[in-house]
Amino acid sequence: MLVLLSFVTPFLLAPAMAGTVQITPLGSHDGEFCSRDRALIFEDPDGTRLLYDAGRTVAGAEDERLGRIDVVLVSHLHGDHVGNEHIRQRNAGSCAQPETPVNVLPNTNSVNIALDKNASIITGSEMPKFFASKLRTLGGDPGASKLVRFGASIRTAGVTITTVPAVHSNGIAGAMIGGELGQMLEAAGLTAYAGPPTGYVLTFSNGLVVYLSGDTGITAEQKSVVRNHYGAKLAVMNIGDTYTTGPGEAAYVVNELVKPRAVIASHANEAATRQGKVIPGTRTATFIKTSNVPVHLPLSGRTMEFDRNGQCVSGC
Repeated sequence: MLVLLSFVTPFLLAPAMAGTVQITPLGSHDGEFCSRDRALIFEDPDGTRLLYDAGRTVAGAEDERLGRIDVVLVSHLHGDHVGNEHIRQRNAGSCAQPETPVNVLPNTNSVNIALDKNASIITGSEMPKFFASKLRTLGGDPGASKLVRFGASIRTAGVTITTVPAVHSNGIAGAMIGGELGQMLEAAGLTAYAGPPTGYVLTFSNGLVVYLSGDTGITAEQKSVVRNHYGAKLAVMNIGDTYTTGPGEAAYVVNELVKPRAVIASHANEAATRQGKVIPGTRTATFIKTSNVPVHLPLSGRTMEFDRNGQCVSGC
């Protein structure tokens, strides 16, 4: 009987041993959720590591917090997401106004990281051609810029990556293009067009489905696609207002449309915490109060772990 149990038990416990998805915010100030924080690293149980919206708070490819990166995801080409500049070191400036003195145009922080880490850049819309051109110019492999359009998926090891619609804009600033064309666009007050922005749905090897909203307003696809088709259990939701959903709109998306089991607040455009605790009266505090599911704060450097059902089992 003991021999039989020792053989059967591992199979009975297999779902529980599927592992967790680790999510680590890379913000400007250790242990805080600050105004320019966008970047998250997702690590699958199989070790695959994805960097989402590196933005301005990753200190370039040399940032020791990065480690190995397999995939760089970019929701759209605005500087605070793709990275037109970035911090030189953590904790410089204030949480409300972090210092980002390192200009990385026309390359972008995302391209520099992907090139250094030999990572793929996976995007939708018309963005892959833009990134392929950047990689080629810098001596990298343009084939590392991979396309996945709405309704399609691409797989990297145990992680399936899908793009979903986001309602925002996706202009490319002239300084990000460089040269005479870039100067002409700047002089005319225009931006180039890279197709519509995207959100993402990530399906991990333990079964966890995560919705990354990108910069977006309220969309019908948040119910019909993200909830009904993909069944997202965890959402990363932008709450910053003016440029994206505000805290009330974001709570509506969470409560009525996506209906995940939990949500990570993002893109608050404010100093949301002090000593790791949410500041009363902030947009983040309003979002937490209005949401019907647990809201987790992306405190920089603190790794959160989620099971397949979107429940945080560590670090929250």
